[in-house]
Amino acid sequence: MKTDLVAKISQSTAHRKSRVSLSNFIIRHENLLNEFIEIAFDIENENHVKAFWSLEIVCEKKLKLFVPYIDLFCEVLPKLKVDSAIRPATKICMFLAKSNHRKNGISLTQEQEHNLIEALIDRLIQDEKVAAKVYAMKALFVFGKKYDWVHEELKTIISQDYSNHSAAYQAATRNLLKKLNK
Repeated sequence: MKTDLVAKISQSTAHRKSRVSLSNFIIRHENLLNEFIEIAFDIENENHVKAFWSLEIVCEKKLKLFVPYIDLFCEVLPKLKVDSAIRPATKICMFLAKSNHRKNGISLTQEQEHNLIEALIDRLIQDEKVAAKVYAMKALFVFGKKYDWVHEELKTIISQDYSNHSAAYQAATRNLLKKLNK
């Protein structure tokens, strides 16, 4: 079965239909989740980016499956170098933050929250693509509802960085600043 999973990952593409197909396969075959996560988190593996593309959708559909891997995710997150893996990883952070904030969602430990916050702030101040920065901002906004200092840090970073980015980034920043200044 291992070669079957590796083949499925390597044959997948960035197209939504392909990513959804692979994520559905993983959800149907939860016994493969461990191996799938191993591939996604192995930044030396040539298929790790493709695995991350579908892992994002697995987390969007069934975040509870991801709970046993959060500590490992917190370790891998700051090590990601490829934009195509960073974007889905920051989106997963957003799912985790939102679920953690909901009454019946998953519960992150304080250490997990702090690890995610630190990694997200790093992503925000680094030279990342807009989508990754926007997901990082959204996740940090949610974490800031619990930790006031996060909102202050977020305001400072996005205000200073505002003029150095595209219109899309500036629009997302304006919307977030309105929420932060309420």
